[in-house]
Amino acid sequence: MERSHRIMVVDDDPDVREMLQDFLDLHHFEVGMARSADEARELLAAFAPDLILLDIGLPGEDGLSLARYVREHHDVAIVIVSGAGDTLDRIIGLEVGADDYLTKPFDTRELLARVKSVLRRYRRNADTAETAATTGGPAGRAAAAGELIAVGRYRLDCTAEVLLDEAGEEVPLTRMEYELLHVLAERPNRPLSRDRILNLTQNRDWDPYDRSVDIRVARLRQKVEEDPANPRLIRTVRGVGYKFVPAS
Repeated sequence: MERSHRIMVVDDDPDVREMLQDFLDLHHFEVGMARSADEARELLAAFAPDLILLDIGLPGEDGLSLARYVREHHDVAIVIVSGAGDTLDRIIGLEVGADDYLTKPFDTRELLARVKSVLRRYRRNADTAETAATTGGPAGRAAAAGELIAVGRYRLDCTAEVLLDEAGEEVPLTRMEYELLHVLAERPNRPLSRDRILNLTQNRDWDPYDRSVDIRVARLRQKVEEDPANPRLIRTVRGVGYKFVPAS
């Protein structure tokens, strides 16, 4: 059977690597293995993975540093794998650009579901980008005016999946920041709980120790609010979560 996607496993535990090799091979993925960040960097160009399963606790350069490097230099999905209790590491992993996380020990059925979900999101994003490209880049944006959402003095281009400033220049956003802003902006004046936000953006549930939504909201406010200390666009709804309020 033809292999569907390439997955690179980065983990220093040989037992974990062997287990994932067998499991992913069984489900018709092409698998590459790395024991460290250095090996992963070498393998990235040669193997060209669609998704990386990345352990945080690597010898030498840790997984968070490698995730940051990958996000800056490669268009590839990242699923962080972390030890139980490392909540802060998981949050930081999401903030540096990981698409999802799994806690060790994990059920392989959940692993497969997470991997497929992330790959589907990447496929949709690629299809959207290709459609935007065929319309001529910036000219295509103008043609898709109905896909622009006002965010204060900025415009959210839902076709190209970018935030534009008043001059039409792109405002740098991480994938997670874009998805959060998109989810809020598409539902103006509707309070969304943290659980709902995570379900919509990452297809996972929120737990009380997970601060990733709050951290991402704080960073978005720094980018889109006139006064981040007194936000007018992305407002806190006490006891619920957050809501987007269009500028009047």
